[in-house]
Amino acid sequence: MLPDKKFTRSDFQLIKREEVFLGFFKMVRLTLRHKLFSGGWSKPIVRELFERGHCVGVLLYDPVNQLVGLTEQFRVGALEHTESPWLHEIVAGMVEEGETLEDVARREVQEEAGIADVELVTICDYWVSPGGTSERMHLYCALTDLQDCGGIFGLDHESEDIRLNVVSEATALDWLDQGLCNNAATTIALMWLRANRCSLRK
Repeated sequence: MLPDKKFTRSDFQLIKREEVFLGFFKMVRLTLRHKLFSGGWSKPIVRELFERGHCVGVLLYDPVNQLVGLTEQFRVGALEHTESPWLHEIVAGMVEEGETLEDVARREVQEEAGIADVELVTICDYWVSPGGTSERMHLYCALTDLQDCGGIFGLDHESEDIRLNVVSEATALDWLDQGLCNNAATTIALMWLRANRCSLRK
């Protein structure tokens, strides 16, 4: 049973905001307080926040030929991976000012997979790691013909080196079960595909 009282945006107070780092990414330090479940207000707390904004992830799926397209690229956050910092992922990119989510999805599919003709199906959206970052991921499935696709893609000025791997649906789901697709967006998208693939084929 849900509690009678649900906290909203009016139940916290931002006391101070400082920009502490601005480079490839942005970090701010926030001083704030919020209402407590037991009543009253918390003491002022200080938190560093990694500001990423909104991003879009796109699972490439060919329902006719039952193929899945997954990118592969080097990821600095996975340097401590016991096997390799090159990860299998879905297409993804950040939302820039003035863009809609679907604009970003189509742009990134073109840049990272060389595919222009897709039908977008909404999967879900979620907060990536709200304890420390503002990043919110919006997931789509892009229905398209993946026959004869694959290759090396990415933008030189962003130092991207992206390989598109086109594999059977069964192989992609096996990779998921084996832990080879071990990042949140790809895991969620492939689990969604497993639950919805039959309806997508229709």
